[in-house]
Amino acid sequence: MENYDYLIVGAGLFGAVFAYRAAKAGKRCLVLDRRNHIAGNAYTEPRHGIDVHVYGAHIFHTSDKRVWEFVNHFAEFNNYINSPIAVYRDELYNLPFNMNTFSKMWGIRTPQEAKDIIASQIRDLHIENPKNLEEQALSLVGTDVYEKLIKGYTEKQWGRPCSELPAFIIRRLPLRFIYDNNYFNDRFQGIPMGGYTEIARALLDESDVKLNEDFLEFRKRGNRLGDGTEVSYKRLVYTGQIDEYYDYCYGPLQYRSVRFETEELPMEDFQGNAVVNYTDAAVPYTRIIEHKHFEFQDTPTTIISREYSSEWKPGVEPYYPVNDETNGNLYDRYYDKAREEKNVIFGGRLGTYRYYNMDQVIAEALNLADAEF
Repeated sequence: MENYDYLIVGAGLFGAVFAYRAAKAGKRCLVLDRRNHIAGNAYTEPRHGIDVHVYGAHIFHTSDKRVWEFVNHFAEFNNYINSPIAVYRDELYNLPFNMNTFSKMWGIRTPQEAKDIIASQIRDLHIENPKNLEEQALSLVGTDVYEKLIKGYTEKQWGRPCSELPAFIIRRLPLRFIYDNNYFNDRFQGIPMGGYTEIARALLDESDVKLNEDFLEFRKRGNRLGDGTEVSYKRLVYTGQIDEYYDYCYGPLQYRSVRFETEELPMEDFQGNAVVNYTDAAVPYTRIIEHKHFEFQDTPTTIISREYSSEWKPGVEPYYPVNDETNGNLYDRYYDKAREEKNVIFGGRLGTYRYYNMDQVIAEALNLADAEF
C-alpha cells in the first residue's frame, strides 16, 4: 500500500503546478497520466534540433505578473512575438486585423479610411439584433473582413456554418487601427527555450509520476496501479473530462478535437512564419505551424504541422469545449453532482469545461493551492 495526500489525475500544466505547490507544502503526491509523457497538450518534443509542439502551437502570453514570474522560475523565455499570417486564396494578410490588413485589402493608408469603409459596410447590412455568429461578425467588421478572414476559418474550426453557430461565440472582434502585427495585447509573451516539457518536469520533480496509467481503469481495479500497487489518498485533483469521470451519466458534453499531420521537409524554411492560417473553406486544414520559428532554431531541415479541426466523440482526444447554451446546461448538471464530492477537486480545461489559456490554467492551479495550503 502506497499512501498519498493527493492523487492528481493529469500531468498537464494544472496538475503539475498544483503538484509543485503541494510538494512544497510537505504533501505527498501521486500524478497519473494516461499518456506516455508529461506536460499534457503543451508537450514539446525535440526532433532533429527542433522543439516540436506535438499538440499544436502553444504561445505563452499573460498580463498576470504573478503567473509570469512563476513560470520564469522554471525556464528562460525568449522574445517571440506571435504575428500570424492569413492566406485567403492567392491573397496574404496580417493578423490580427490591423492597418497592415486593411491597407492590403483596400489599398488605403490611414486609420480613418479603414474606419469609414468598415462603418459603411456595417451600415449597409442593417443588422440590429444578430441572431447567429455570421450576423454578429458582420455587424462588427463588415463584409470584406468577414468573408475573407473569418467565415471559412470559423466554419472549419467548428464544423458547421456560421449561420448555425450562436452569436455569443464572437462577443467582439478586435480591430486595430494601427500598424501592429502583435496578436496579443498581453504585457508578457514568449516561448520557453527548450520547450514546455522541461517546465512540467521541474514542476513534477518532487512528486511520484506514473505514465500510461488511466485513472478510470485504476478506479475499476480498486485503486490499484497497472503493476498491482494499491494506492490510498486523501484528496483527488481531477483534470480529465468531468462527464467521463461520471461515466457520461447525463450524456457526453461536446468538444472539438484537432488532428495533426506533421512532416519533416528537406528545406531550411517552408513558410517564413511560425503560424499561417488558411481562411478559405476550400482548404481542408485551418492552419500550418512551422515549429522552428517559435525558438528561432537554425537547422538544415524544417518540421511543419497541418491542423484539421474535427468533431469529438468518446475515445478521441478533446481539445476545447463547445460552450453553447445546451452544453452549458448539461455541464451545470455535472457541476451540481461534483459539488457533492467532499474530497474531489475538478480543475483545468476539461475538468471545469472552460476554454483556458495556459496562463489562466496556471493561475487557477495557484489559486487552488492557496486555498488548500
